[in-house]
Amino acid sequence: MCRFSFIFLVMTLFFSALFIPLTSAQGSTTRAVIFMYHRFGEDRFPSTNIKIEQFEQQLEFLDTNGFIILPLEEIVDALKNNTSLPDKAVAITIDDAYRSVYDEAYPRLKKRNFPFTVFIAPQTVDEEIEAYMGWQQIREMHRSGVTFANHSLNHDYLVRRKHGESKDSWVKRVTLDLQTAQQRLQEELGSAPALFAYPYGEFNLELMDIVNDLGYTAFGQHSGSIGPLSNMTALPRFPVAEAFADMTAFKTKALSLPMPVMQQDPVNPQTSDRQPLLTVKLAPTDANLEQLACYLGNTQMQIQWIKADETFSIQASENLPPGRSRYNCTAPSSAEDRYYWYSHQWILPLNN
Repeated sequence: MCRFSFIFLVMTLFFSALFIPLTSAQGSTTRAVIFMYHRFGEDRFPSTNIKIEQFEQQLEFLDTNGFIILPLEEIVDALKNNTSLPDKAVAITIDDAYRSVYDEAYPRLKKRNFPFTVFIAPQTVDEEIEAYMGWQQIREMHRSGVTFANHSLNHDYLVRRKHGESKDSWVKRVTLDLQTAQQRLQEELGSAPALFAYPYGEFNLELMDIVNDLGYTAFGQHSGSIGPLSNMTALPRFPVAEAFADMTAFKTKALSLPMPVMQQDPVNPQTSDRQPLLTVKLAPTDANLEQLACYLGNTQMQIQWIKADETFSIQASENLPPGRSRYNCTAPSSAEDRYYWYSHQWILPLNN
């Protein structure tokens, strides 16, 4: 074989190999939707509460429309190993250890044999606050098969450094926080999975690095379903509360598909830019990108295509407020009556 032919063969195999993972990822059924709840039947807290009748309607819908409710750990394992999941796979998660989880959610989920995961901050349980479950209730639920996982030690704003705190000191403090929380879970329950939910759904690149170094799969509160291209240290979940619990929206979210985002710039949600520019590169998809729509709140954003059907950018036309914001993008699937969904969170300094 001549030298040119050999080089051509090597290059052909090299570039073919580059595209094999992408093709298999797009053809895979390794996808799922994760819902996130907080309180149940606690009408005094509408921003984090779901009404009991709303919750029962949602469970009935999942139970009677072919959805497969799986343990969160099983979905994570499938993502890591790129193994198939059943279509319409769903995981149910609950953040914090509010007493209504035990009183209201637990019996209803147990009745339907729906597995679920509760992310808890152990120090809030240790303090024996009336509004929270105690370890006795948590151990009872754990014995019946409920998974409890790490939500930091005391639900602090982990992305924020204390006044005068160096980066090294912050890294040590946050690392100890997560390790101590995991240790308390193991002490009380005998075991705890390597799953972590960011308090308030807030994370940045530095916190993602800490979580990755500790071996956790981590979850935020930005919307969207998950798939082979999802970042394992920033997996999205659909928050469910009174204002976002109507059945039309819930059905759309339950049936959503992961937008095949190959690259996004920036990755870091923490920014000081009040009108941040986001650039997104997509893998080949059956999504109808002519109907791609992106929103900031209820305001539709202008989409700038950099490369047709592949790379686009969006930017807020008005200043984002301090704290948390999101860009949400959806596009209908051309093969199914379902929507691809992608969300990017922004965190701006409170004093910006």
